[in-house]
Amino acid sequence: MRRFYARRRLSILTALSGLIASVALFNAPTASAALPTPVSGATARSYLASLTVATEDRTGYSRDLFNHWITISGSCNTRETVLKRDGSNVVTDSACASTSGSWYSPYDGATWTAASDLDIDHLVPLAEAWDSGADNWSSSLRQQFANDLTRPQLIAVTDNVNQAKGDQDPATWMPSRTAYRCTYVRAWVQVKYYYNLSVDSAEKSALTGYLANC
Repeated sequence: MRRFYARRRLSILTALSGLIASVALFNAPTASAALPTPVSGATARSYLASLTVATEDRTGYSRDLFNHWITISGSCNTRETVLKRDGSNVVTDSACASTSGSWYSPYDGATWTAASDLDIDHLVPLAEAWDSGADNWSSSLRQQFANDLTRPQLIAVTDNVNQAKGDQDPATWMPSRTAYRCTYVRAWVQVKYYYNLSVDSAEKSALTGYLANC
C-alpha cells in the first residue's frame, strides 16, 4: 500500500512539475510573439534577391505625408491597437488609452509597465520607405504602410531605443538583442518585398550577411 501511495505521489509531483514548467514557458517573454510572424529565412533570402538595388533619395520627404495612427476600431487608433496587441494584461480606459499592463521590448529585452515608456516602431521607417520608392505612392498607399497591422511592420519597443534607431536601415542599426536580429531582418525584407521598395547596396549587403545565419 505504501508503495502504491509513493508511486501516486511521485506521479502527481511529476505532473505538477510539468505544469509549472509549462506555465513558466507560457509566461516567459517571447520576442516574436507580438509582431506578425515574418517569412522564413529561406523565403526572405529569395525575396531579397529579387529587390531592386538603387540609390536612395530623400528629396521632398515629410512625415506628414504618411497619415499614421488612424482609427482602427471604435476609439482605438493604430498606436493604441499595437500597445494592446503587444502587451500582457493591458487595461484601457474609455478613450482606448492603456492605463496598465506589461510590455516586453524585443529590441533590447526591457520590460515596461507604463505605456508612456514605449514607442510604436515602424520597422521599415517612413523616411526609409520614402527613400526607397514611397515618394511615388498615392496618399492612401502611404497611409496603409504607416498603419499596417498585417505585415510585420509595427511593434511596441522601448521609446529611447526607437529614437536611437531613427530612420536607419540594417546597414547602420540593428537591435542590441542579437537573438532578435534574424526576426528583424526577415520582417524588414518581407515588408520591402510586399511594398515593392528598393534597397541600397550597403543595406542589401548587411541583410545578406544577417540572413545567412537565419
